[in-house]
Amino acid sequence: MSASASSRLLSQIVNNGKGKLVFPADFIALGSNESIRKALSQLVKDRILVRLGQGIYLFPEFDPELGILYPSPEEIAESIARRDKARIIPTGAYALYKLKLSEQVPMKLAYLTDGVRRTIKLGENTITFTITTPKRLAARGKVSGLVIQALLALGKKQLDEKIIKKISKALANEDDDMLRHDAGIAPAWVASILLSILKNKS
Repeated sequence: MSASASSRLLSQIVNNGKGKLVFPADFIALGSNESIRKALSQLVKDRILVRLGQGIYLFPEFDPELGILYPSPEEIAESIARRDKARIIPTGAYALYKLKLSEQVPMKLAYLTDGVRRTIKLGENTITFTITTPKRLAARGKVSGLVIQALLALGKKQLDEKIIKKISKALANEDDDMLRHDAGIAPAWVASILLSILKNKS
């Protein structure tokens, strides 16, 4: 990559602002993939960028006491999914936390994806993307899909009326057709809960 192209690459990063993710594809007009990656690697060596994972960089903000200020893990996960044109859905402890079924903030965020398997480390936090089957990503409702993952993480034996009420509240504004569809792709015991909530909504 020529010096002028490298300068334009850096200018583009700076103009986008601190705290933003940077991907090699952002600079496709400036040179070959190899030259772009070499230029980004040099910016990492110069401590202008932080490498979060293969082909994933951050133009960071710094705090004198806290050090690197990362974007929220959710922002990073959604940015990567958009870049990869992949579907993602929170699972495990993170799904429970998102639905307020757990008060414990997870340090490890787990997503199912049809994109690339990877783990991103953000200080003490990690984001893990695990490849799954198309069926597990087929939920049409954003909330109902999250509910399915949370219930699977929780397990049938852990269910009680308090949890059912919280789930019902979370699904109060979910589209009925989406909820009905998502019940159809869920395991039987989860489907029965979703259909019961749908019946009570009606």
